[in-house]
Amino acid sequence: MDADPGDFLRSRRARIQPEDVGLQAYGRRRVPGLRREEVAQLAGVSVDYYIRLEQGRGPSVSDAVLDAIARVLRLDETEHAYLRTVARPKSRASAPAASQRVRTGLRLVLDSLAGAPAFILGRRMDVLAWNALGDAVVGFSRMPAAERNMPRQVFLEPAARELYPDWAAVAAETVAYLRLDAGLHPNDRQLATLVGELSLKSEDFRRLWADHQVKSKTCGVKRINHAVAGELVLPYETLGAAGDPGQSLVVYTPEPGSETAERVALLASWAAAPAPAG
Repeated sequence: MDADPGDFLRSRRARIQPEDVGLQAYGRRRVPGLRREEVAQLAGVSVDYYIRLEQGRGPSVSDAVLDAIARVLRLDETEHAYLRTVARPKSRASAPAASQRVRTGLRLVLDSLAGAPAFILGRRMDVLAWNALGDAVVGFSRMPAAERNMPRQVFLEPAARELYPDWAAVAAETVAYLRLDAGLHPNDRQLATLVGELSLKSEDFRRLWADHQVKSKTCGVKRINHAVAGELVLPYETLGAAGDPGQSLVVYTPEPGSETAERVALLASWAAAPAPAG
């Protein structure tokens, strides 16, 4: 599982054209975007220093240098933080794997959200818990326990492309978040196994993983084609679980009075109904 700065920086260089940063393009360019020499010039460092950084040989690189490179490459806040992490291999050794066990208090919070579909994600985007309405919307309980993982669902479940009308965007966001996790935990064997499995089984995953996009998932909107309720337009908020690193509470928040809110309310009634006697 690659989490070194080289491919990431090369992919970011490819996005920036010389004229975008006030340079005159000259000579035949074998690769798109800025050359290493141009990045070094604009960041105020030597070419050799920048090359060593791309090769992962810059563990003592300063924040000031990384900030300058981030400015040249127009990195957003998440990309900037990711660069700071992967550029210092000695400082990013993985800590022992945190427990994936959900605290009782967090489960109570989850269950108290009776009117909103919600679930808890752990490391590697494993699905750890959900409330009744979250299950009614996504169907977590119908998944085999070993497959309750969002990247596996998106890329390996054939029905995912029907479930998510915006599948391409969902897939790209999922990979970008997974790569962010990989940068924070470069020695995670389970994550390496997951990336290897998805790379082997999904051409789309391989392509997106090679793009080196990184993105956090704090909020957004997801569309879901529900087999019973029809199309649901679901804004969501992702809340970090204090005291439980790597765990987050995802809550879908339909617009009050919207058609989706009415459909979710019907699903809530359905989910709360007692099962028929067998």
